[in-house]
Amino acid sequence: MATRWGIASAGKISSDYVTAMKALKDDHRVVAVGARSLADAQAFAKKHGVERAYGSYEELSRDPDVEIVYIGTIHPFHLPVAKLMVNAGKHVLCEKPLCINLKDTKELVALARQKKVFFMEGVWSRFFPVYKEMMKRINAGEIGDVIQVLCSFGHPLENIPRSVEKELGGGATLDLGVYCVQFASLIMGGERPEKVLAAGHLNDNGVDATTSATLVYSKGRVATLNCSIRCELPCEGIVVGTKGTLKVSSPVWCPVHLESPSGKFDSPLPDLGHSYIFKNGQGMMYEAADVRRCLQEGLLENPHITLDETLLLSEILESIRKQVGVTYPQDL
Repeated sequence: MATRWGIASAGKISSDYVTAMKALKDDHRVVAVGARSLADAQAFAKKHGVERAYGSYEELSRDPDVEIVYIGTIHPFHLPVAKLMVNAGKHVLCEKPLCINLKDTKELVALARQKKVFFMEGVWSRFFPVYKEMMKRINAGEIGDVIQVLCSFGHPLENIPRSVEKELGGGATLDLGVYCVQFASLIMGGERPEKVLAAGHLNDNGVDATTSATLVYSKGRVATLNCSIRCELPCEGIVVGTKGTLKVSSPVWCPVHLESPSGKFDSPLPDLGHSYIFKNGQGMMYEAADVRRCLQEGLLENPHITLDETLLLSEILESIRKQVGVTYPQDL
């Protein structure tokens, strides 16, 4: 039986997610979409062949046919929308970062655990074949003991309101830095860093335009992370060990290319005849497939991105942006 999805938000990322699921054929069925505007939901439903359209998230949460909800709103709205769905007994896949701060993340995780629904932060990077090959090679000892992680993600986004405005949760750390932090956390085995050191520059709205962070881990390990909404950065992840170096690129958050001492590994995305708004958008199919696996196995968390690690990522992100001087209305 197909996994029955509801989509919360008729925006760009939701469009890519639904398009990517078309590669999985009969395994997934999008039964409903909800948005703040009925016209937007109807337009989305018409474009993607979705069965029902609702002009509110409340209506979507009450649809008895919806098994799991994908939340593609901007992150300041993740908390209220996700709470609505969890309280309605729906499983949830919510885009990253899960919430704007650690306080809200803790509230959401606690609610999901209390209600015993499957709940997952949508760190889609974790499900790309390149990431799985990377961890296979690292765990096999190919580069020896990990000493340093270098990761950067930068792209000019100063003309995008959600990236630069405080009320919309803007700033380089939450928009782009989340990918760098999750990359380091994966390499470091989900361990809490001993220190988080960060500095950067704020824009006129009081959110970070460019930020650099150093995460100091046990056993002599360090991660150096850079993100910017002002310029193009290399957008790659490098892992340096005592026996060699491994590099993930093209780009690090949705990669198709890996280089390491044992050779290159390429995993090109399939051409499905669809167009995508975001780079390598069809790679969302890997995430969707794994969510279905979790539901079929009766899991309430995804072992590739557990709720404990989601809490840790939120803690690190909050430490970074507060050191740079970014506070949001939700922090008060």
